[in-house]
This record gives sequence, C-alpha cells and structure tokens, in this order.
Amino acid sequence: MRQTTNTILMIRPVAFRMNEQTAVNNYFQEDIQLKNAEINAKAQEEFDAFVEKLTAVGVNVIVEDDDILMDTPDSIFPNNWVSFHENGNVGLYPMFAENRRRERREEVFARLEKEGFKINDIIDYTTAENENVFLEGTGSLLLDRVNDKAYCALSPRADEGLFIEFCEDFEYTPVVFTANQTVDGKRLPIYHTNVMMCLAETFSVICLDSIDDKKERKNVIKNLKADGKEIINITEEQMANFAGNMLQVRGKDNKLYLVMSQAAHNSLSQAQINIIERHCEILSSSLETIETCGGGSARCMMAEVFLSKV
Repeated sequence: MRQTTNTILMIRPVAFRMNEQTAVNNYFQEDIQLKNAEINAKAQEEFDAFVEKLTAVGVNVIVEDDDILMDTPDSIFPNNWVSFHENGNVGLYPMFAENRRRERREEVFARLEKEGFKINDIIDYTTAENENVFLEGTGSLLLDRVNDKAYCALSPRADEGLFIEFCEDFEYTPVVFTANQTVDGKRLPIYHTNVMMCLAETFSVICLDSIDDKKERKNVIKNLKADGKEIINITEEQMANFAGNMLQVRGKDNKLYLVMSQAAHNSLSQAQINIIERHCEILSSSLETIETCGGGSARCMMAEVFLSKV
C-alpha cells in the first residue's frame, strides 16, 4: 500500500462563493465584501496558479470543470464526496449541506476512466443523508493507508457509527476522538478532521490542543508514534491559518512534497519548517479567497487518486 500518490483530481470552480449552508458549523468561513462573480474570478485565479505549481513539479493533476447548472459553491473541495482506493474501490459520501450533494457527478468517474483508471466498485454511503447522518470523505477521515488506520474527529459532519461502518468495509482500524475550537468563548467541534491534522508518510502535523480529552489525545499520540510518525504540533492559531490542512503528494522522480497554502506556510515557525523539510520539500500557493469564503484550503481541494491504470 502507498500513503502518497502522484495523481490528484481537482474541480475548477464556476460558481464559487461563501456557501450559506455550510457556514452554520464551519467556523473557518468568513464573509467578504465582494460580489459573487468577483469571488469566483479570484478563486479561479488562485485555483489555476495552484494547479500550475503542482504540475510544474510533476504532479499529475486531473482538472474537471464544475457544472454551472448545478450551483455548487463548494465543488472546489471534491475530497469531501469521494475517495479513490488502490483496490479499485471508490467511496461515495453523505454530505451535510444539501447543495453540496449535487457535487457528486458521474462525469467525474467517466473522466477518470477516460484517463485510463480502473474503477471496480462504488461503495455508496449516501443514503445515510435520509437519516441526517454524515461522513464527509477524507475531510472527515484521515487515512493511514500503509498502517490500515483511519483517524476521525467526530462532528455534525462525521458520524461515529458510519465511520465504524466505513472502517469495516475498507478494513481500517478506527481511531476516534473529538477536536474542538474556541468560537465566541465556547469549545465547539471542528467541522473536519483534515483542518486540524495531516498525515504524511513519516510524520503528522496536528493541533493536539484541539483534542480536549486527555485520554483521546494520548491515544492519538500513541497510534502515531507506534507507526513511527514524527509529530509536529501546531497551535490553534496556526490551525486557524490552515496549517493542519496539508497533503503530501509525489512529483517527478517520486519526489515528495508537502502541499499547503501560503497562509499555512507563513504561520509556521522556522523550527517547524525545518522539521518538515527533513522529511520532504514544501510547496505552497496563495489561496486567500478560497480559504476565506470556502473555509477550506489546499488539502480540501485535492482528491487523491490511488486507482490503478487499466
């Protein structure tokens, strides 16, 4: 099994804006004084520059355009509705916001097959939406593919029962915890695991302070250490700058890169940067509009493709 891939799927936005349906529990989203058309144009600029940087280092980026008729403001974050696995299976996930459910499009699978990838089976959890039960893909699930472990911070968008079901279906050992952030003086669940934690081949970037329960925190540390991961702890302020929302990918000649936004990169201390650079190179790109309005960052924009070629 591989922890990293050199192929990622990205969806170019056509109707990006602040999604009012996700803002209710994504406390990373902020309103900005721009018309939606301007917001989308800025998001497209950031998206294109980001894709250019990835392809320049040899990452295979499959860009599929969003469909304007769908009115899907968050389609730029495909990792929430789909995951692609080495055995040819695809996970399809139930989404909290109704307008995000339209992001699940057959054309995306057709495109991957056209690119030569083989899809064996689609494991579909979307009927859980009828019960108001959600599990938002690799936003909710952090997969240690090599050690067969899945980390999940429970939230309104990550149901424990469904997470356990996923782990049984895909043969992962579950590591469950709750991660919180301070909002107006209250500790509230962080909407996605992948904003407080990143899993790379030999290290993990994680905001341990967000795991309030000491027992849960110890258990997460124990699991990471048991698998030989160096732990790079970030502060809640760094997490608010999306320093947890990173993804390790492979470029040309199998070279490893930790991909993050410029804001995340800027928030890191020199000591943290030095540790990361002992493991791999950093690649960052400005995603300011996408982060502010979308409440997601670099990792959310990349759906990793682990499927085999036909």
